[in-house]
Amino acid sequence: MMRPGLTFKLSLLLACIGVVASGATGFYAYHANRTMLVHEAEQNLLTSTELLGQRFSVAINDVAADAKVLAALPSSARVVQSDDGSGANDSRERLARVFGSFMANHPEYLQIRLISREHYGRELIRFDRNAQSAVRVEASGLQEKGQFPYVFDTLALPPRGIYISPITVNHEHGAHSAEGKPTLRLGTPVFAPDGSVIGVVVIDVDLASLLKVLQVDLPPGYQVYLANEWGDFLIHPDAAQTFGFDRGRRILMQDSFPATVPLFEQSKNNVLMNGLMRPNQAADHVLAFIRMPFGVADGNRFIVLGLAKPLADVLAGATLLGDSIVRMVLISSVLAFLLAIVFARALTQPLHMLAHAATHFFADHTMGALPLRRTDEIGVLARCFDRMRRDIRSQLDVLHTKQHELVHLASHDALTGLPNRMMFADRLEAAIREASAAGERLAVLFVDLDRFKQINDQYGHAVGDRVLATVARRLQAVLSEGDMVARLGGDEFIVLIKGALSSDAAPGIAISIMGSRCWSARVSVSATIRPTAPPPKRCCSMPMPPCMLPNRANTLRGCTIRTCSTRVRAARARRAPASGTARRTANRQTTRTPSASDRGSATRTPCCELAPSDGRQTVLSLTPSCAEAIQRGLRSYSRRAASTPPCVAESALR
Repeated sequence: MMRPGLTFKLSLLLACIGVVASGATGFYAYHANRTMLVHEAEQNLLTSTELLGQRFSVAINDVAADAKVLAALPSSARVVQSDDGSGANDSRERLARVFGSFMANHPEYLQIRLISREHYGRELIRFDRNAQSAVRVEASGLQEKGQFPYVFDTLALPPRGIYISPITVNHEHGAHSAEGKPTLRLGTPVFAPDGSVIGVVVIDVDLASLLKVLQVDLPPGYQVYLANEWGDFLIHPDAAQTFGFDRGRRILMQDSFPATVPLFEQSKNNVLMNGLMRPNQAADHVLAFIRMPFGVADGNRFIVLGLAKPLADVLAGATLLGDSIVRMVLISSVLAFLLAIVFARALTQPLHMLAHAATHFFADHTMGALPLRRTDEIGVLARCFDRMRRDIRSQLDVLHTKQHELVHLASHDALTGLPNRMMFADRLEAAIREASAAGERLAVLFVDLDRFKQINDQYGHAVGDRVLATVARRLQAVLSEGDMVARLGGDEFIVLIKGALSSDAAPGIAISIMGSRCWSARVSVSATIRPTAPPPKRCCSMPMPPCMLPNRANTLRGCTIRTCSTRVRAARARRAPASGTARRTANRQTTRTPSASDRGSATRTPCCELAPSDGRQTVLSLTPSCAEAIQRGLRSYSRRAASTPPCVAESALR
């Protein structure tokens, strides 16, 4: 059975996509129409909500301005300073008429009061709203209000400061119509001529009346929601849902509309929702909520204001697209079927060629089969394949070369080509393990060039580099295939001799090194060395001065070594003082009279002994345990080489 090819599959796929797309176009066109209407209604509702919030802020500012005007009247300060609210007072009566005119012109005001700081915040002038008229409270009905926050918080404000209270239900007795209503209080301090706070002016506003005034220009059918900063409903289409905290049962906006949670977390400034997208959260309604600041005393206070509109009213203008949608689906399906066949044939052939080229990416013959001469996008893609293959190959070659160079530089000395200290330490560790397992011995030789500094000073560093390279080649020529020579640094080399006969071969190799032509070197061997007494006059092929520092004894895994330390500058000064200053410095360091402890130490503790043989040092064998100690000493050799005497540095027995 013949399986369908890529052309057939692609044609069928494109045709199905076209038919499904055409069939879905009608549904989505209708759905898009409904969605567009809902989104437009959300934006309009958001604009209306923001406008209502601005009006609310302006209304609060107007109330605050009225309070400032009343507090700034000269008669207000005079009355507060000279009156206690009892008896006749012409200034108080004139001021009361002003307060009464404000109550008459603002039906949303529930109370206007002038409260003194003295007498526990006693009210001096008070007007209450009773039904539709303003009533002045007589002196016998005036109360002390100093215990309320809207009094003592207002007294703490600066000049022209405004206190805005939380929106609560008024439970003050004797407040006439204000009692039991949602109330917003605004207060401002009254200042005496000397700048001291002597009283406050407080205006109580009916929140419901204020919002009714603000909703005059809103379209009919809109519903208003208002919540405080904790989410308690203050205004709700269902009055039973408001001020639940006042009745001991809090009803929160976050519970009724979970989408408003970001508003109370202050992560968003507005939220839109609709019953079309979120039927569980906004059933049959389109809603818009905004968060707006509220009050000036605390910058974190805010309220959440929202408007709602029935979803049925929003979708009333939606129309069915029946006949137009059916015709559009049929025409689109036919066109999709025809275009699928054409595009499938045009795309499959070059795709096969490109897939084969990608599979055999590094084969040269596959690049010739590509349409490199085509001028369309297929030709561009083919040429890109060819360029990419060449670039990747060249980069891989360069990468491999650089990688080999970096590996070699990490383990070899750049000047001589010999292994460096790090590689020698690794080889020595491996050799110690092999020797320990096989019960064999190792030998380590340290090679130091004499008068190499004079070569650098007299002939230059370029000649010194050539000398070091020549020494490296000659050391390699002396050693056998299994041995290893490395450069520690400067003019110092180290040789590792392995094998069962390393103890016998080491002396001969040392002699061969010392016998090389045209260069001089000192060869010292790290080995099992036992101290002798009395101390010899010569140590490590050079005169050894008395020990100027306390003696130290090191036990390195069964190999007990006693060495003495002195200053390098003193030792070098005795060998070759270069100038009068250096000679005087060396003399001061080396010719001081040793103390009793120094003489006792020098007598009791010997220097290291390497017995001379034919003018050269004796080469001793190296046990694996001492080799491990020497290998540890190599790691700190470069750090302490500058502070150790030549004999200890040559032996590397730190």
